[in-house]
Amino acid sequence: MSTNALFAPFALKSLQLKNRIVMAPMTRSFSPNGVPGADVAAYYRRRAEGQVGLILSEGTVVERPASSNDPNIPHFYGEQALAGWQHVIDEVHAADGKMGPQLWHMGVMSGHRSGWQPTEAFEGPSGLLKPGQPTGKTMTENDITDTIAAFGRAAADAKRLGFDCLELHGAHGYLIDQFFWAGLNQRTDAYGGDALTARSRLAVELVREVRRQVGDDFVISLRLSQWKQQDYDAKLAHTPQEMQAWLAPLANAGVDIFHCSQRRFWEPEFENEGSELNFAGWVKKLTGKTTITVGSVGLSGEFLAGFAGEASEPRSLDELLRRLDQKEFDLVAVGRQLIVDPNWVEKIQHGRSNELKGYSREALHTLV
Repeated sequence: MSTNALFAPFALKSLQLKNRIVMAPMTRSFSPNGVPGADVAAYYRRRAEGQVGLILSEGTVVERPASSNDPNIPHFYGEQALAGWQHVIDEVHAADGKMGPQLWHMGVMSGHRSGWQPTEAFEGPSGLLKPGQPTGKTMTENDITDTIAAFGRAAADAKRLGFDCLELHGAHGYLIDQFFWAGLNQRTDAYGGDALTARSRLAVELVREVRRQVGDDFVISLRLSQWKQQDYDAKLAHTPQEMQAWLAPLANAGVDIFHCSQRRFWEPEFENEGSELNFAGWVKKLTGKTTITVGSVGLSGEFLAGFAGEASEPRSLDELLRRLDQKEFDLVAVGRQLIVDPNWVEKIQHGRSNELKGYSREALHTLV
């Protein structure tokens, strides 16, 4: 199929992109003590030189004592870390690229395989790592207020450093998503409850604070998923009506783009609705907002299996291109293909499919 839709320009508020391809946020753990160095800056610059439309950084944590379970995941606070990110965005801009940081708090997590632990206990809505499994502490309202403020400070710093947009990580069973999910949010105060809309209060307040810090013209993306790393079969919204009730307050609070994470982008979100629309397709239909689709784009195997060690080979983009051409979603996030090959975009654009590379877990050990 024609790739014209994939390489059409895109504009939203102050964000101007040369094409519809987004580099998905992918944890790389190459930032010792939370500080991204010259190797990280060069890694992102190579993707800008390779004509990625928008680069979203790996998750970078906000200023809370237990926001990370890995000492090599970058911070988005502190003089040294922010200086590192300044170098990253300067390098990306020097290569005529566009980039936003993904701001992150992991919530209640398992400890790192190295044995490293943060200085305080992991925190979440009810201290649960999995349903019925308490391993962390329950956040107080003061903890919640401070966390919202930490995201706001990080957002202000992103704009001050010159980033082109930002993304909030609200997916995959991390902190914001832990508040969404009834399995981990057992609170009886204003940040919990039986309804998904009630459990969304933290996210709504957080988006409002980020919007207050960056102003009206700076694009805010929110990454969401139905599935959780703790439970691949979990669903927050079981019907389009539930999904609309969940997302409308977030859109009204200031989200410009919903980044809709699926394990396989081609799977329909609501099988009983008689529609092939995927997660991003339904979110666009229900909210009218820009959406990014993501999930095993351009590879034969799904990404969670890939990170667990399963190798993948290049696969056709025809189904993706058909859906994009039909305007089911607006932007396409690509993950593992851009880990192994910074020039993947140019190869797709110029029909050099014989040069495409497969993915193997070994790719995680270096910054190509």
